Amino acid sequence: MATQKLYAGVKLRETRNRLGLTQKAFAAKLGVSLPYLNQMENNHRPVSAAVVLALAGEFGLDVTELSSGDAERLVSDMREALADPIFADSTPPLADLRLAASNAPMLARAFLELHRAYRQTHERLASLDEALGREESPARASPWEEVRDFFHYCDNYIDAVDRAAERFAEAQGKGADPEARARAALAEKGIEVVLSDDSDIRAVADRRITLSTRSTPETRRFQLLHQLALVTQNELLEATLDLARFQSEAARSIAKIGLANYYAGAALLPYRTFLEAAEETRHDLERLADRFGASIEQVAHRLSTMQRPGLKGIPFFFVRVDQAGTITKRHSATRLQFARFGGACPLWNVHRAFETPGRFLRQLAETPDGVRYLCLARDVSKPGGSFHAPVRRYAIGLGCEVSHAKGLVYADDLDLTNSRAFEPIGISCRICERKDCHQRSVPPLERRLRVNPDRRGLLPYEID
Repeated sequence: MATQKLYAGVKLRETRNRLGLTQKAFAAKLGVSLPYLNQMENNHRPVSAAVVLALAGEFGLDVTELSSGDAERLVSDMREALADPIFADSTPPLADLRLAASNAPMLARAFLELHRAYRQTHERLASLDEALGREESPARASPWEEVRDFFHYCDNYIDAVDRAAERFAEAQGKGADPEARARAALAEKGIEVVLSDDSDIRAVADRRITLSTRSTPETRRFQLLHQLALVTQNELLEATLDLARFQSEAARSIAKIGLANYYAGAALLPYRTFLEAAEETRHDLERLADRFGASIEQVAHRLSTMQRPGLKGIPFFFVRVDQAGTITKRHSATRLQFARFGGACPLWNVHRAFETPGRFLRQLAETPDGVRYLCLARDVSKPGGSFHAPVRRYAIGLGCEVSHAKGLVYADDLDLTNSRAFEPIGISCRICERKDCHQRSVPPLERRLRVNPDRRGLLPYEID
């Protein structure tokens, strides 16, 4: 089979700019001519193997950065947007989408913003939701979506915040209790940490942080590290927010909470130490949770962020859904991209996790593009700490491509070579191309339908 050519002009240009080199100097260090470099940066020529080796040898660059991580996400997002019926007569071929994502990523993102604005306006008019009385502009993404996309396109890895949290963890020494170190660091700022039977967590008020005794130790530890980030890393968080250039104060405020949460997770599960432990235990979530004093969800979420250049872990996807199937958290460092609108595929094992509380479910799955995955799912209950307090129930999903499955303890005794062992799943019904799915809820938007009143199969229509 022919090797796929690597077109990475945008990445190549970004690398050169980050190094502060002119095209002439960069070409000299790579051992190529100036016109050849110019052609590669404009995607008129693929990046050659010699250039890839020179990037790794001369600059220590992780060559996986040249792969189409952002491009794959952009292509997936554009395919879903183009499944909208308004594009029924003008859907561009997949090759054009890949060219746009590789050569003009800003244009692709502008298209997605435009389509999002259209959807929001259309939905508001359709639901008669008093759109004229709202302050939020229909031409903008909601603050929540804007923040979600920020982390999505950063590969859910924020280098400066991650390294700051790692430095904090390393300063404690091996085996030190991060909660005790956080209390000491806050005490140096004149801030006391107290426990209360109240279910609410109160931030710094009168030089005091109040945590709830009703929370689990893992949750309290995470909440304390979150407050530590806000107190001791405020300048770093604000600088990161400045670079993100959010469109509204609401989005900036939500993102700051997200960055503080990121710091808390990275301090509790410091990058190098956690990566070594993950590889040693073959990514056994229960052993990792026990070793680091974290929850299963915290460990699973952290695994999806291990994308530091030059020291990457296995690319995982991570998702959390509620009992209605609504995705409340999502990230993918794999080629699997979650639906931005609507629910997830009902054939995915994450929906079955509620039926088997306390157990890990394993699933070998194949998406319509032919990529195969090992998927894990487990329910996560969050009790309120008292009889009258509500119990929040979620399910989390974690997975990777089968090529990495041998590094997971959960792959033991599974027949990864048996094609029939892989269940067909999709992204969501509205963009799934499978014709014979017995769980299809709505027709695919990109296909024509035939309705035969004299024939009834699994569906009341046939898909061309």
